[in-house]
Amino acid sequence: MMNTYHINKGIGRTVEFKGLKAQYLFIFAGGLLGILVFIMIMYMAGVNTYICLLLGGTTAGLLIWKTFSLNRKYGEHGLMKLGAKKKHPKYIISRKSIFRYIKIHSKKTVA
Repeated sequence: MMNTYHINKGIGRTVEFKGLKAQYLFIFAGGLLGILVFIMIMYMAGVNTYICLLLGGTTAGLLIWKTFSLNRKYGEHGLMKLGAKKKHPKYIISRKSIFRYIKIHSKKTVA
């Protein structure tokens, strides 16, 4: 008997792992990799093993908690929307003279 496999089941869908979507997954993976490298450097520098374990576990737990809370709060495209909102001006400043706007145009008479 031959098995049937569904190929390319997720075309057009965003990357998702355990509920983390899109950019949050990359933040999560990059953050954990950065924490691992930092703890390895501390361990090679001679910092106490228990301090390395405590600091690594605490920062990894904080990263996991914050990443999942951002994913839950902002959704798939939320960080891009948040960044766009920060760049959007709250009000527009016009530094031109007010007399320029109320200037009366007079027609010249041709003689």
